[in-house]
Amino acid sequence: MQFVMITGRTIPQGSAVERKHSEEYRKEASTCHMHPVDMMDLELEDGSRVRVRGKDQAVVMQVSAAPWLNRGHIFVCLGPYANHLVTGETRSTGMPDFKNTPVIVEPTDDTVPTVAALMRACGGCPYEG
Repeated sequence: MQFVMITGRTIPQGSAVERKHSEEYRKEASTCHMHPVDMMDLELEDGSRVRVRGKDQAVVMQVSAAPWLNRGHIFVCLGPYANHLVTGETRSTGMPDFKNTPVIVEPTDDTVPTVAALMRACGGCPYEG
């Protein structure tokens, strides 16, 4: 199912940003917030796992009901999971489009990768613990 991904900061993400190797940070950064009706359409419950596919990459996240979102949109806090999906295209603005990324969301049984695994997958180094 096609969605528009928007990103931003959350309080839990901001409070754990200095501990990017922690489980607390991974859990917050890897949560895909979705309108409950969209979750019903995909037969998902809170905590279900989804594969979110961007233009060039895909990543597995857990889903959480977010009645404050418009249907057809998902929210992922800024961090390695969102960054895995946002392309480097800036449309001459100098900033990637973190507020309007088209994605496909599908249920999966695959596990949510660790932050370290995501960093390795994109050629980076894992955060130090």
